[in-house]
Parts: sequence; structure tokens; C-alpha cells
Amino acid sequence: MSQRRVLITGAGSGLGQALAMRYAKAGARVACVDIDAARAELTRAALPGSGHLTMAANVASDEAMEQVHETVAREWGGLDVLVNNAGMATGGAMVDTTMAEWRTVLDVNVLSVVRGCRLFLPGMIAAGQGQVVNTASFAGLAGAPSIMSYGVSKAAVVALSEQLRAELHDKGIRVSVLCPAFFRTNLLESWQGNPKLKDFAAKMMATSPDTLDTVADAAFAAVERGEFLVMPTKREPMRWRLKRWLPETYFRQLLKMVKSRTAGH
Repeated sequence: MSQRRVLITGAGSGLGQALAMRYAKAGARVACVDIDAARAELTRAALPGSGHLTMAANVASDEAMEQVHETVAREWGGLDVLVNNAGMATGGAMVDTTMAEWRTVLDVNVLSVVRGCRLFLPGMIAAGQGQVVNTASFAGLAGAPSIMSYGVSKAAVVALSEQLRAELHDKGIRVSVLCPAFFRTNLLESWQGNPKLKDFAAKMMATSPDTLDTVADAAFAAVERGEFLVMPTKREPMRWRLKRWLPETYFRQLLKMVKSRTAGH
């Protein structure tokens, strides 16, 4: 088999960086895309193997992502794995949100996935093979309060991935969507919204039983197996089953959990 060509957005830190390392260790060439050029280059320099690329790009920009596509086409001639991982965090109740927050988070968290897919899928379809991995969040499944714009944006990524999976099922292209819950990463650096909710999210990350490495290991293994819905944090598979099978019980437990954690905060 030829060496796989993998592009990861948000590769300068966190889960994107961890996935870049795992793909490189598996023998792939990795294009590290990040809004921060220095962080993207640090990731590239740390990867084993050769042939990796660094690109600075804002995933919320049509023009920037078109330039990324042009660079990949010129340097590699195509792509085998697209990991739409870049995103931002927001928090707050509906009445506390602003329209500017909604526009920004949807552009970064949802339309960035659309940009990546629109640009790179035609080549995969023509080749008859490929894989798309979209990073959503358990927030997109949980229906939890006070993370309104973030939860909606991640739910959109899940829905997009489901529809994309159906569109591509007979074209040789696999689709996976990652739905982790809280774990320790630097996602909150991009926070917009209620600062009190940021503190709460930081506490949840700090007390999570999941680490960046355990999440990245579980996510990478599941994606390599071709799984679609990937929940790489420990508690979420059972929570998801409870919501599907006993939705009212799940809702009551959700409210109880939120109340206890808010009181503890």
C-alpha cells in the first residue's frame, strides 16, 4: 500500500496534535493545519517519519481553506484521510448569547467541516477511496443546558456526518464522527460566552477521568476500525444508550447532574 496522506485541522495542539502523532507513527504523511503557524510547525517537527507538511490557515475562511487544498494538490496530488478537527468553545444560556457568538461558532465549528468536505471529497470520490473524520462532541448528543451555541454547533456536525455517511456509503469512503466529553485539553483558549461557564468547563476538564492520550488512543483505534459514531471518553457510551432507550430517565438524570455540579461549583 502507498503511504497514506492525512490532513488534520487544529493540529497545533490538543486532540489534533495527538491524532497527528498517531497517524505519523502508523506510517502516514501528515499535513498539520492550524491557525497558529508556530504551533503547527512544532507539531510537524515532532512527528516521526518524513514528508509531513505545515500550513497556517483559519478554517473559518473560504480563501484560506482553498489555499490549503491547492497546497495539498500540488505537494501530494490528493488526500486519503481528512480530519476536520479544529473548533472553538462557547457557553451560556440562550438568553445570554449574542448573534455574533452564533455566527462565529457556526462558522468555525460547522462550516469549517463543510469547507473541508467540499474541497477534498471530489478527489476521494474520483479515487474511489478515502476517509473523513469529523470532531464533534458529546455536547452535540447530550441536550445539556447552558452550552447552547456550542451544543447546537456540535449537533450539526453529528447530523452532517450521518448524512455524509449515507451519501458516501457506496463510494469507497468511510465517515467517522468523534463525540468526546470533557477531558484535559486547551479548547478553552478559544472560549466565547459566559465567563462563569468557562470556569465550570475548566473544572470539568480538570476532574475528568479521561486524558488526552486515552481519548486519542481510543479515537484513533475506532477510526482505524472504520467505526462511525466514536465516543472515546469512558462514561459517554452508557449515557448515550440511556438517552436512546430511556429518554425521560436520561433527562431527569441530566437535570440532577447539572444541579449537583452547579451547586458544587
